[in-house]
Amino acid sequence: MTMPDYRIDVLVQGFPGRAVCHGGLGWSTVTLIRGGGRTALLDVGAFGVRRELAAQLARLGVAAQDVTDVVLTHAHYDHAVNFTLFPQATVWIGEAELDWAAAQPPGFDPLPELYVRELQASPRVRRLGDGDECLPGLRAVAAPGHTPGHLVFPLEGAGTAPVLFTGDAAKNRAELIGMRVDASLDHGASRETLALIWALWRAVPGTLLVPGHDLSMWLDADGQPQYVGERRAAIAAWFGENVAESTMIDLCGAPAGGLFRCLVPPVRA
Repeated sequence: MTMPDYRIDVLVQGFPGRAVCHGGLGWSTVTLIRGGGRTALLDVGAFGVRRELAAQLARLGVAAQDVTDVVLTHAHYDHAVNFTLFPQATVWIGEAELDWAAAQPPGFDPLPELYVRELQASPRVRRLGDGDECLPGLRAVAAPGHTPGHLVFPLEGAGTAPVLFTGDAAKNRAELIGMRVDASLDHGASRETLALIWALWRAVPGTLLVPGHDLSMWLDADGQPQYVGERRAAIAAWFGENVAESTMIDLCGAPAGGLFRCLVPPVRA
């Protein structure tokens, strides 16, 4: 089989953070993969990224109806719920992941019960096992720990630098370097998965790693992860008495020991 040339665009850049109040700062990465007649999204994010996701797709001239495939690393809401926005897409998810998610009772966890039910019943859904291919050159690799059926996806294509999509099996650089995963259902399995991810990453020089909640990374000559690009994130907040004035809070330029800094004084909308 001839591998297509793929173009990779990170549409929503994952952020490796938490909020002490409501957890809204840990948004996840959404990636567009185009080539060989396929237009695929790898993970699709939560409700909070819908406006940004729509804007980035429009910037690239991609309509929702153009998306042929949605590939999900796992079933948590912040990676999966927006599959409903792409009515023509085949949805790919791990068989073990979907069986596990569908068997969970409603609870205070990241599983969106009604969306999982739709995934389980939808004729658009295709279930993946370890080693299965969903796009030419994009195969599923079992990566349990964060969830029991989590998958990572190595991508290889002619004329395309290899890419490794790790989802929440390796959410950020800190987990990769520290070999310790936060928010895992099975920490022993996660440690084994991290070792597997490192082996896959090192196996093909030049592989780009796209984590679930951080900037993309490559390995330098010393084998150390280096970021591609620069993180940008901020919150506009109303601290005054007029909604026409807001304060921009920079989430990436915090001084050591500080929580945040204001980029600018209150600005008029």
